[in-house]
Amino acid sequence: MQQRFLGQTGLSVSRLGLGTMTWGRDTDEHEAREQLVAFTEAGGTLLDTAAGYTDGASERLLGRLVREVCARDEVVVATKAGIGRRRGERFVDVSRGHLLSSLDASLERLGLDHVDLWQVHTWSDSVPLEETLTALDLAQSSGRAAYVGISNYTGWQSAQAATWQRAAPGRAQLAAHQVEYSLLNRAVEAEVLPAAQALGLGVLPWSPLGRGVLTGKYRAGTPADSRAASPHFGSFVGRYLDPASARVVEAVAKAADGLGWSALEVALTWVRDRPGVTAPVIGARTAAQLRDSLKAEECELPAEIIEALEDVSARTEDTA
Repeated sequence: MQQRFLGQTGLSVSRLGLGTMTWGRDTDEHEAREQLVAFTEAGGTLLDTAAGYTDGASERLLGRLVREVCARDEVVVATKAGIGRRRGERFVDVSRGHLLSSLDASLERLGLDHVDLWQVHTWSDSVPLEETLTALDLAQSSGRAAYVGISNYTGWQSAQAATWQRAAPGRAQLAAHQVEYSLLNRAVEAEVLPAAQALGLGVLPWSPLGRGVLTGKYRAGTPADSRAASPHFGSFVGRYLDPASARVVEAVAKAADGLGWSALEVALTWVRDRPGVTAPVIGARTAAQLRDSLKAEECELPAEIIEALEDVSARTEDTA
């Protein structure tokens, strides 16, 4: 698998990342192991998780499997902090104290002395930005995180954060920005992508397959074993089961038929090769689904297909 530098850093990562949001719940240990084996054998290195994924089970499983399946220095382990669940309710806390204690808990679950990339999972108006960013400084200066970044910030928020970090020597420079980006959600093209490129941040798109909708699996209904049928992800996927999205899905399917590819390969290749993108993060429930995604490594979209897809997916109002 081809490697790319993360933004303006010297950190090299595979141009596809492996997401582990469902590990420990919808993806059991056997399937997770098979995914990690398939991913690393294909040359993949970027492994993405978060403290809030499956209440820490994702990190715990990933840490165990990394030690069993591959050498630590052969992979790039990325995690996030700031979103979690408390007494069954989702919460956001990006205070310095919570972020640093969350990082320590992540390291314990992962069984590591440091992570390669640590990101603030979301923005919050409840905490001063400079306090949140101080946690990144301390994480890097203490050796607990080699690189730091942000996730789900708007364009002005990411610009403010990066500018603050550049304002004084010794602060941890932002390396990455993880945001949703696909043919079904191109909101980041207006401000986030230009800001990331201007500031030297590598972009890591999550849900590059439109929460699975761009694979075409929902064209004839909702399969019983799909995420849309899951109590955890029903509303998450349902956001893109609308007529506007259906038109994009049909265009992707038509392009796939003409190229002799799968719809998944078309949609994933499109976002992977967008300007400013370092590596889309692909989350698969099963190893078979992941192997299908890895086939995109050999794909390159013709210019006329790219133009057609961008035309049909352009929207006057956005879903972000």
